[in-house]
Amino acid sequence: MSGSLGRVLVVDDDDVIRQLITVNLELEGFEVATAVDGQDCLDKVKDVDPAVITLDIMMPRLDGWETASRLREDPATADVKVVLLSARAQEADLQRGSRIGVDAYLTKPFDPDELIETVRRLAGLPSA
Repeated sequence: MSGSLGRVLVVDDDDVIRQLITVNLELEGFEVATAVDGQDCLDKVKDVDPAVITLDIMMPRLDGWETASRLREDPATADVKVVLLSARAQEADLQRGSRIGVDAYLTKPFDPDELIETVRRLAGLPSA
């Protein structure tokens, strides 16, 4: 896909939210791949080779915390930018994300413009 701003892997177990994020990022010019949970993300990440991963926290099989930790532990994925998305935004959650080394933390319901701006920044692109 020439002219793409880069690849984003959208990980969320909720079909509606996954589709919402995908549509917004595609309209912005990103190439988007999706995963339905953390394990699916880990299975796909090396093939997709995303610049940024948006990662829901509360998911079956493998939650966002564990997924982000495994991404950071693997030298092949340690540098991929990770945006955690969660309805939980207590200080302890923000600190946990910081300890894991995630690059951004957005609270659901999120503003699509804020999500796009965050992904653009993490992908090394100028503001829209």
